[in-house]
Amino acid sequence: MLGGKSAFLRAALLLCCLLGRPAFADHDPATYFGPRLVSEEVRVPVRGGRYTIAATLLRPAGPGPYGAVVLNHGVPVFARERATESWENFAHVAPVFARRGYVVIMPLRRGFGATGGEFAEDAGPCSNPNYQSAEQAAADDVMAAYDYARLLPYVDPSRMILAGQSAGGLVSIFAAGTRAPKGLVAVLTFAAGRGGNPAANPGVPCAVEPVARLFDALGKAVKAPVLLHYAENDLYFGPKITRLWYERFSAGGAQAEYVVQPPFAEDGHNVFGDLIGLRHWLPTVERFLATHSVPFERLDAADPSRQDLFSSKLPYVRSACRSLYRVFLEAPGPRAYAVSADGHCGFAGGMKEAKAEAIRQCSSVAALPCVLYAEGEAVVWKKEDSTMAAR
Repeated sequence: MLGGKSAFLRAALLLCCLLGRPAFADHDPATYFGPRLVSEEVRVPVRGGRYTIAATLLRPAGPGPYGAVVLNHGVPVFARERATESWENFAHVAPVFARRGYVVIMPLRRGFGATGGEFAEDAGPCSNPNYQSAEQAAADDVMAAYDYARLLPYVDPSRMILAGQSAGGLVSIFAAGTRAPKGLVAVLTFAAGRGGNPAANPGVPCAVEPVARLFDALGKAVKAPVLLHYAENDLYFGPKITRLWYERFSAGGAQAEYVVQPPFAEDGHNVFGDLIGLRHWLPTVERFLATHSVPFERLDAADPSRQDLFSSKLPYVRSACRSLYRVFLEAPGPRAYAVSADGHCGFAGGMKEAKAEAIRQCSSVAALPCVLYAEGEAVVWKKEDSTMAAR
C-alpha cells in the first residue's frame, strides 16, 4: 500500500540537514508542466466480458506511438482501505512515466475502489496460504488491462512494461512469468511482496517461504528483465526477507537486479508513491532501462526553450539539493526552487505561494540568504541576485 501525503511529509524531514522541508499541496493534473498529458477513465472487459474493471489512463497528447506501462496497486491490510483504492495513489508517479513517452494504465482489480465486487486475491491464512491462486486471480485483471493497452491506436505494442508497488509488484512478476505477455520489455517492482503487516510484525511478513517458492517458479519463467527495488527500512518486507526472495528468483535464471536504497522516512515501503521518493527510485529506473535499451527520456528533453531548466547547472548546492531539483522538475505548479550561497535549497510545488514557501524552506536551514533559482518552467536566477542578497 502507499502512504500518500503523510509519508511525503515524513520523508521531507530527513532532508532538513541540508535543505528546507519541501512543501507540496493537493494539485490538479492540469497544472503539470512539460509535455501535455491527457487522462481518461475507462472500463476494461475481463475474461471475455464476464466482468469489467475500472482503470485510469494517463498519456501524452498526440498520436504516438508510445510505449505503455501497466501500473499495479498493492493490497492494503484492511477491507475499508481496499474500498478507497484509487489511481490518485499514483498521482506523483504516473506523470513521470507519461512525460517520458508512456501511456500509463492504472487498473483497479476486483474488490478495489471503483471496480468494487468481491476481493479475489485472498490467499487464505498465513498458516497455509495459497498465493498461487491469489496471484492467478490478480493476474487476470492485470493482463486484461495489459491487452487493452496494447490495442490502443497510440500504443506501440512492442514496448510494454509491467510495474507495481507491493503486491502490485508481485503480480507484475507473476503475470510476466505465467502469461507470456507479448511485447514485454521490462518489469519494474517497488517493495514487491505479499503478507506484510507492520503493525503485527514489522519487516517480517507471514508465510515467507510460500512467497519464496513462488519466486522459485517465476525465476524459471520470466524472460524480461526485472527490477526489484526496496528500501532498507521497509516495515512490510525487511532486507533479509527481500534478499532471500531475490536469490530464489535469480537462481532460476531470471534477469533480475536487486536494489536496496537507504532508509526513507518512517517506512521505506512507501518510497515509490511519494513525490520526494522519486529522487531515489527515478535514477535507478533510468539506469536499469538504459542497460536494457528501453527508451526512457523525457519527450521535451530536446526542446531548446527548456535547456536552461534541464541543464541543472545549479549554483552552490550539494548533491542532496541536486536530487531535490529533479523533484522540482516533476512537480506540479505553481512551483519554485530556491538556493543559498552556502549550499542549501528549498522547494515548493502545487501551491499558490510557492515562491515564498521555497524561500522560507531554504531559509530555515541556510545561514546565508536564499534566492529563487527556478519558478514554473523558467530559470530566474542571476549571479548578482545571490551577491546582493549576501550583502
